[in-house]
Amino acid sequence: MTKIAIIYHSGYGHTAVVAEHVAKGVTEAGGEAALLKIDSAAQDFSAILDEATTADAIIFGAPTYMGDISAPLKAFFEASSKVWFTLGWKDKVAGGFTNSLSFAGDKGNSLNSILTLAMQQGMIWVGTGLAPGAHSNSDAAPDVVNRLGYYVGVATQSDNAAPDITPPPGDREFARLYGVRITEMTKKMKG
Repeated sequence: MTKIAIIYHSGYGHTAVVAEHVAKGVTEAGGEAALLKIDSAAQDFSAILDEATTADAIIFGAPTYMGDISAPLKAFFEASSKVWFTLGWKDKVAGGFTNSLSFAGDKGNSLNSILTLAMQQGMIWVGTGLAPGAHSNSDAAPDVVNRLGYYVGVATQSDNAAPDITPPPGDREFARLYGVRITEMTKKMKG
């Protein structure tokens, strides 16, 4: 079975909702989803690094704080230098997602931070494969998939409310579809 590691940090629970929907897509596409939550920048990442190394693909996710990925995911990236020395993730499929309160909030920078790590690790990046669902600001309704118009990875928006109601349905569906896409592309790469 195709194993997809979903490594993420979630400060308030909203990014965890996105990760869970990515995992749902992985499972629906016939893959095995390993949800690996990063709790703090000070934790020992050995178990997560080991689990990720056994996966066929890795999808990274974090909230966007102050225009970039959160510190716990950044600390994990720095700890992954142990894997980099052995080229342990070379040729694995990679992808990324982020979430924040604002519609923009420099989420593109967060996705580019994740993309850069994947490229340094020699991974094969898979974008969303979806056109923007909204063609104007008035079309960016909460039930529209890819309403924020991102291609490189999944970007979602959450209101200042509980994670059981936000991010909205269209963003959750965007994450699910990305899980399906990553799984399908990983299966093709495995042959």
